[in-house]
Amino acid sequence: MGCSNHLVGLINFLSFLLSVPILVGGIWLSTNNTECVKLLQWPLIVIALCTMLTSLAGLAGACYRNTYLMKIYLVLMFLIIVVLIGFIAFGYAVTDMGSGREVQNRVYLDYYLQDYHGWLEKRVTSDRFWTKIMSCVRDHSRVCAKLRRKVPQTADMFYHTNLSPIQSGCCKPLTECGYKYENETVWSDDGEEVGSNPDCSRWSNDQNLLCYECDSCKAGVLACLKKSWRKVSVINIVVVISLVILYFFAYKAYKNNRKIHNCEPRGETRMTKLQPN
Repeated sequence: MGCSNHLVGLINFLSFLLSVPILVGGIWLSTNNTECVKLLQWPLIVIALCTMLTSLAGLAGACYRNTYLMKIYLVLMFLIIVVLIGFIAFGYAVTDMGSGREVQNRVYLDYYLQDYHGWLEKRVTSDRFWTKIMSCVRDHSRVCAKLRRKVPQTADMFYHTNLSPIQSGCCKPLTECGYKYENETVWSDDGEEVGSNPDCSRWSNDQNLLCYECDSCKAGVLACLKKSWRKVSVINIVVVISLVILYFFAYKAYKNNRKIHNCEPRGETRMTKLQPN
């Protein structure tokens, strides 16, 4: 029984450690390029904290041989695993659609809002949310301001720059619009007619406007979210698999503890009967 308790204690300690990557993933989502779109990082952080507290309860139950705490640990850990699996599935579902489009003679991609649809697209592009996101991208993250250089690149150098989705969608016009490059965030039409895409007429060389109101900017934010969430989901999948394996061994150890505990009174009674009066 002592060995079983030591095993359960070790399993709980490992599950506590596994909650750390989940917590780090949630914090990374809130500080990465998605800092302006706070949607899924808080549920992830809550799941990580619940896993930590549950593991501590199981560790205490193993150390003090408290069957009640072990029962709580097994029930809560099962629920956490189910919730985490559901969270991963939801994250993949809402980021399933959409990707950047390749452009001839360009390294960067162009982004179109019509390539995205579903819950995430509606959430990000709604007027209530987009006003806050746009303000954050422009004034807090300053993505486009950071893109500008003191010494501008040549057009050919810029065309071969690997831009982030937000930089491509918000800081420059779509390639199909036909604007001529002057520097990283200034483009001219030379008096020629621009493309028919509505985003072409939305572009402005005003550094406070640029293409922040463009559908391509919204698509760039969505593409950035998709990229970040997919990275975190890969880590979470590994964590879930590890938690399931640990849960299996914890349950087996718990059953073994109960079996030994249930046998102890009968053993003591039998020894009492064998003793002479």
